[in-house]
Amino acid sequence: MTLSRYLSDYLARDELVALNRRSNIRAWWAFAVNWGLIAAAFALVVHWPNPLTVVVAVLVIAGRQLGLGILVHDCAHQALFRGVRANMQIGQALAGWPMNISVAAYRTYHLAHHRHAGTAADPDLGFVAAYPVTAASLRRKLWRDVSGQTGLRDLRSMLARFRLAQEWPWLAFHAGLLAVLVLAGAWWAYGLWWVAYLFVYPVIMRLRQIGEHGVVSNRGHPDPRMNTATTHVSWWERLLIAPNHVNWHLEHHVAGGVPPYRLARMHQLLHARGFYDGHDALSRGYADVVRRATRV
Repeated sequence: MTLSRYLSDYLARDELVALNRRSNIRAWWAFAVNWGLIAAAFALVVHWPNPLTVVVAVLVIAGRQLGLGILVHDCAHQALFRGVRANMQIGQALAGWPMNISVAAYRTYHLAHHRHAGTAADPDLGFVAAYPVTAASLRRKLWRDVSGQTGLRDLRSMLARFRLAQEWPWLAFHAGLLAVLVLAGAWWAYGLWWVAYLFVYPVIMRLRQIGEHGVVSNRGHPDPRMNTATTHVSWWERLLIAPNHVNWHLEHHVAGGVPPYRLARMHQLLHARGFYDGHDALSRGYADVVRRATRV
């Protein structure tokens, strides 16, 4: 019996209806928060350029680059806005193009991950199949990330697949970003986007992947409580590592249509009713994720 068939043991029908309700206001707010933080990060270094503000800006921008990727994910699930067209078009214009991701293509790929989670056919399995690893192995992986090796590899791969006819909006975004910073008298700040993307974003991506499917009790079991994990996060982890409610990943796998802004409420209801009892599926922050990922 699958989880979807017995969620009624934990959630009443009216609760499920409420959890699945989309809000265009909250969807627009998610985009406003992400782009507002990116704008604030650039404004910080433009007005107060010094090493500390540069570091803060790079960390925030990298976290929101992941945030844009998560908005692509949410729109691909058609779980952010009320309408299918709004999810696909707004998600592409305000998140997909800046990150050079096709929402439609990502949807096809990602839904296969949901269909095959807990099996050898999961297309995301390669990202986490090796975990748990030794502490030394994880340090090597993180060094490749923070030294830019992972970011440069991924950038080369993206450029090798680049097709101007389809992906020109990505170039247009970068031209627009550079133009705004030139007008602000800080053309040099444009480089912060790439510093964040090449040296910090890969670290955050790895931590996110490990927290979602790398610290689970049985990656080959069909029960999401066995093959997926949720991470409880602090405010700064929510800002820099787990934007847009992405830390509630087990809940997302249980009911992929629930909007991200309702997953915390879903977790509260399920936790109060014993849904997680007997399952090692909850991490307490990303320090705990790292500990669990290296328990060999």
